[in-house]
Order: sequence, then structure tokens, then C-alpha cells
Amino acid sequence: MSEFLPYGKQWIDDDDLAAVQRVLRSDFLTQGPEVPLFERELAQELGANYAVALNSGTAALHAAYFAAGLGPGDEIITSPLTFAATANAALYLGATVRFADVDPESGLIDPTQIEPSGHTKLIAPIDFAGLPCDYDALRQFNLPLIADSAHSLGASYQGKPMGEWADACATSLHPVKPITTGEGGAILTNSIEIAERAARFRTHGIHRPDGGDPWFYEQQDLGYNYRMTDIGAALGRSQLKKLRGYVARRQAIAARYDEAFSNLNLALPKRFDDRESGWHIYQIRVPEARFRKPLFDRLRALGIGAQVHYIPVYWHPYYQNLGYIKGLCPKAETFYETAISIPMFPKLTNEDVSRCIELVTQATREIL
Repeated sequence: MSEFLPYGKQWIDDDDLAAVQRVLRSDFLTQGPEVPLFERELAQELGANYAVALNSGTAALHAAYFAAGLGPGDEIITSPLTFAATANAALYLGATVRFADVDPESGLIDPTQIEPSGHTKLIAPIDFAGLPCDYDALRQFNLPLIADSAHSLGASYQGKPMGEWADACATSLHPVKPITTGEGGAILTNSIEIAERAARFRTHGIHRPDGGDPWFYEQQDLGYNYRMTDIGAALGRSQLKKLRGYVARRQAIAARYDEAFSNLNLALPKRFDDRESGWHIYQIRVPEARFRKPLFDRLRALGIGAQVHYIPVYWHPYYQNLGYIKGLCPKAETFYETAISIPMFPKLTNEDVSRCIELVTQATREIL
């Protein structure tokens, strides 16, 4: 039987192993020199003045929202077509969440569906599947943009890298993302105020004044222990050198999928002239929701690691108990009910891609 192809997978090579081993043999496993070096290199690669590394993408969202001043009585506007962490991180700070519907072809938040209230503190757009949002359209609201860019490392918007899109972009360094630190996340920003507040937040809200006694520190905020280890940062530095190559490979795979599936009864990912996706995931969409599960099950039976992204956040029982109801964002719900993610990661060989194309084509023709 052929090897099962997951929808996503990390690529760890000998250089990565050597980087981690070097730190394991050093004096610092955490709070050493690797994290500042990783932040400097990440900011330079992604076009930002500052990068703040954290221990997860969720921590990056939480810290970015905090740094933007979000608190009790405030509201964020975001898309329901995302992992729950995007909304959860606002609730952690005592804020509320308003969901706006999406473009039915791309899954990106639709600016025409955004209706700020007097309580709206910020907009949290989602770079869904790796495709940047329309940041020019989002700026018309004159609200801070704190983007959930967990999917879009290596993507571009109007030729610009992630660090130039929003007031801050929170990204993920989970193993299925373009590069990994094991678990991890980062904030990219050009605002020194956001960078400093986020960096303090990840270390219990503690500040150490320059020139003070070595033992002296002050807790200025109620922060958390969201620090990245030097082990993770060393892995991230090694992975970062390969980011462009990894994203180029994802783009090449996406181009093959586009061509191969163009004659099938499927909707394919939307493309835009002014932006390039990082292709964290590649989704096919069936014409009606009733076809999704039969096709999903058939792909799994054939050895294709199909997955679904995402259950609308307000469908989850926790959010239902907060008073959210189904039907709130019908286009996002339809997108979810018809979407299937198929294998997309740079370690896929040409043979793997060909096999995926063959089996997706076979299953689609059988089911549709």
C-alpha cells in the first residue's frame, strides 16, 4: 500500500538538527542569545522593524491584542473562518468578538461586511490558507489592524512582505506552517510601542531598567510566561534560511494542482493579481455540502490525508453558550461545509504530487 499523505508536515534536515544540538550543548537552553538573534533575522526577512518571538501562535495573538490596548469593554471584528485562537485571545483580555462574513470564493474577511461599533477597538483579519487580506480596503475603517497571519509566512501583498501589511501581524511557527520552531509564534510590527509592550507581556509583564542593579526588575503589567526557548529559536533560525525555498515549492505544487483540477467539478482557490499566497493549505470545494463527507471519506480511504479548515468559531459549544447562533455568517458557513484541504507541504515529492492529483481526480469523478 502507498504511504499515507498527510495534509501538512514539517521538514527537518541535518542543518536543523545541528542547530538544536549546538544549543543543547551550550550554557543557555532559554533566555540566552538565540531568541534575539532569531527576532532580528525574522524581522529582516519579513520587512518589519521589530519581531517578538513567543512560544505559540496563540500567545502571539494574545500579546499583540494586549499591546494594541485591547481590554474589557472593547470589541474586535474578525472572521469566523479561522482556528478558535483568533477569537479566544480577545476573550482572554475581557473583550468581545464580532464576526464578519467572508468572500465566498477566497474565504477572506469581506470588508463590506465589517460594521464597527462604538466599542470596536481593532480589526483582526485572517490571512486564510496563506492568502493575505485586502489590507488597503481594511484601512478605510481607521482602526488598528492586528492580523492573524498564522498561515501567511512568505506571502506577499502588493509586493510587500508580512511586516508591512498591518499594525502588527501575529504568525505561527507550528510544525505544519512554512517554517517551525516546534511550537512557537511571532509578532511582526513597525511600532516600537507594540513591540515593547508585547515583549514585556511575554515575560510576566516584567521590565528591567537599563543601568539598574543586575537583580532589579519591576512588574508593570499582568503578563504571562510566553517565552520562546533558545532551542526553538535555534531551530527557527535554521528553518528561516529555507523559507523562500519552502514557499516556492508550495507555489509550484499549487500551480500543478490548479492545472490538474481545472476540468473537475470543483471550486479551486481564488487568486489575486495584487498578492501571492504562502499556500499554507490548498483547498478544493465541492458544489454542494452533501458531497463533502463522501469525497472526504473516499480520499482518506485512498491514502490522501484530507482535512477541513475551519469549523466556524461561533459554531463551537463554548461560543454557542455565549449567545452566538448559527446562520450569523452564511457565506463562511457554506465555505466550511464545502471545503476540503489536500496535502500541501514542501517535502512532497513530484511523485507524491502526481499520486495526489491522480487520486483526487479519481475520487472526485466517483463522487461528483
